[in-house]
Order: sequence, then C-alpha cells, then structure tokens
Amino acid sequence: MDFELILRVFPFLFKAALVTVHVSVLSICLGLVIGSISAAANFSRYSFVRWPARFYVSFFRGTPALIQLFILYFGGPQIGINLEPMAAGVIGLGINIGAYMSESIRGAIIAVDKGQIEAGRSLGLGKLQVQRKIIIPQAARLMIRPIGVNSIGLIKGSVIVSTISVIELTFTAHRFISSTYKPFELFIAASALYLVIVSIVSFIVDRLDEHFALEV
Repeated sequence: MDFELILRVFPFLFKAALVTVHVSVLSICLGLVIGSISAAANFSRYSFVRWPARFYVSFFRGTPALIQLFILYFGGPQIGINLEPMAAGVIGLGINIGAYMSESIRGAIIAVDKGQIEAGRSLGLGKLQVQRKIIIPQAARLMIRPIGVNSIGLIKGSVIVSTISVIELTFTAHRFISSTYKPFELFIAASALYLVIVSIVSFIVDRLDEHFALEV
C-alpha cells in the first residue's frame, strides 16, 4: 500500500469530506421539515391532504434516489427548473430522505399509548393541546434512533451527488484515481473518512437516545 500517496492526497480528501458533511446536514434538515409536514398530513381527516402525502412517501421510497436526482437535475430544465449541482444534490437527497423521515415520525407517534390521549382529554385538554403537550414529547424520544439510522443512510448514500459533479468525497477520490491509477489506496482512504463521519453521527445518536431514556 502506498501510504505516501494517502498522506499526499489526504488534505484534498478531507476538504471533500467536509463537502459531504455539508450536503448531508442540509439534506437531513430539509428531510426533517418535509417529513414532519408529510407525517402530519398523514394524520389529517381530509383525504385531499392525506392521499398526496401517502403518494409522496410511496413514490420516493419506491423509486431509486439516483433516478430522482437525475429527474430533478437533468429533467428539471425542461420544465423551467434550473439548479446548480449543489442545490440539486441537497434538494434531491432532502426530498428522498423526507419520505423515510415521514414514516419514522409517523411510526413514533402511533407507538405512543392511546391511553395517553384519553387521559389528556379527560383532563380537559383539546386535541391540539394533547398532541403538543403529551403525544409529541413522548414520540420525540422514539424518533431519535430511526431518524439517526435514516441520517446515516443518507450520509452513505450522498455518494450519488458525485454523478452530477458535486465535488464531494467519492468524486474527489475518483479524480485522483484517474491520475494515479491506485484505486485501492484512495478508496481505502475515502472509506476511512466515511467511517469517521458515520461514527460521529452514531455517537451523537447514542448519547441523545441515552439522555432521553433517562428522562422517561
């Protein structure tokens, strides 16, 4: 193994890893917003609100994220949507992960004991007050790990943005491979950086999960 090569290109790979983190964080935040709205819509009593949310979840979970990204970036200009690679990557990943976040949030809310709702109503709380003061705080604890798993999946899946020329970690590794012809060393180095990022996220999720578990 050419350790000298790894040391030489490491600063460039590290800089690209920061781009991967940047794309992932923005996508996760967007996904949480979209997922929360979609999950809320799924509980609506109005079918014209509920069914579009269900279609969104089914479509974006049932089709490849890469195809979705290509539709947005390469197909978008046909309908007047022109996005820079970074913006397209963040929006594409955010919309995709939002469908998974939606199911994680919805599942956590459903998992809260229905007796809690009845108890809240018996205390004179309205429907929205029950949701805000009783259901959501308890569901939030149950959402941590599923959302953490989704976030880790997005970080590893963010590699697809390299296909639209976002200069992230995998894209940078490929560029060096084309000039050095040493894929083993470069992919090992890129994998190590991905592992560090995922390990940090896993650590944060574990600590949050433990923290909220102690409050139960």
